Amino acid sequence: RDDRRWAGLAGPGKQRRAAMRNIARLLFIVITVLRYGLDELALSSFRQPWVRLLVRIGTVGRKLDAPRGVRLRLGLERLGPIFVKFGQVLSTRRDLVPADLADELAKLQDRVPPFPAEQSRALIEKAFGRPIDAIFARFDAEPVASASIAQVHFAQLKDGREVAVKVLRPGMLDVIDDDLALMRTLAIWVDRLSADGKRLKPREVVAEFDNYLHDELDLVREAANAAQLRRNMEGLKLVMVPEMVWDYCTSGVIVMERMYGLPISQVQRLRDAGVDIPKLARDGVTIFFTQVFRDGFFHADM
Repeated sequence: RDDRRWAGLAGPGKQRRAAMRNIARLLFIVITVLRYGLDELALSSFRQPWVRLLVRIGTVGRKLDAPRGVRLRLGLERLGPIFVKFGQVLSTRRDLVPADLADELAKLQDRVPPFPAEQSRALIEKAFGRPIDAIFARFDAEPVASASIAQVHFAQLKDGREVAVKVLRPGMLDVIDDDLALMRTLAIWVDRLSADGKRLKPREVVAEFDNYLHDELDLVREAANAAQLRRNMEGLKLVMVPEMVWDYCTSGVIVMERMYGLPISQVQRLRDAGVDIPKLARDGVTIFFTQVFRDGFFHADM
């Protein structure tokens, strides 16, 4: 009975703390929105006279020199990883987002500020229950890439294999649900008040984003998908998929074979390296169609 009584007392306290966090987070979002002029962007499609009046009042005295796309990108970066990821998703929906916004949001794909290397080391050691020096012969503190959900470090295993170590951003699971709850509330208001609400289907977009994001937060799922893709592509001889080091794969940290190459977007570097661009294009189509039509299992971020 005492356990149940204390559990009952703890429930309301936990709810109050969660409510206070939500209020503080909402205030931070509002301040960021006003600072970068995102209210002007978000409310421009609303027909209600009082909303337009609010926009005019809110923009008095503000000097917004940067293009709207730049302001949107900087604002989302300021709001944190969940909003950065949402911007990344929007950048792929050019049927919903104007070209200038989509082009700027595309910069969020790999230009997110990294978190400190000390945190990476601590997360890796916690995941494997061992000092990092007991796992790797070398661990590069400087991340090679940093995105909204995770960042990647190069390293070398004790047996000499060169690997890439992907580490989930700290605290992601703690903040995701709170931010998604705020996004759902915002989507409801946009759906009700915006002239484009019915066309944009904001609630459906947020729901899709919710499912997608929770899947991406489980790195074991990502490792399993990569292993399946590697098996599927073995006989094609056109694409290399990194091998997962399963002894060092957890939901928060995965280790995989390090790959070397040139980014496909840097066409001149490919030409300088002697790559046959037309053949590369044909091979790319073959790789994708094989995944879709033969396997029914395809990489969605080609």
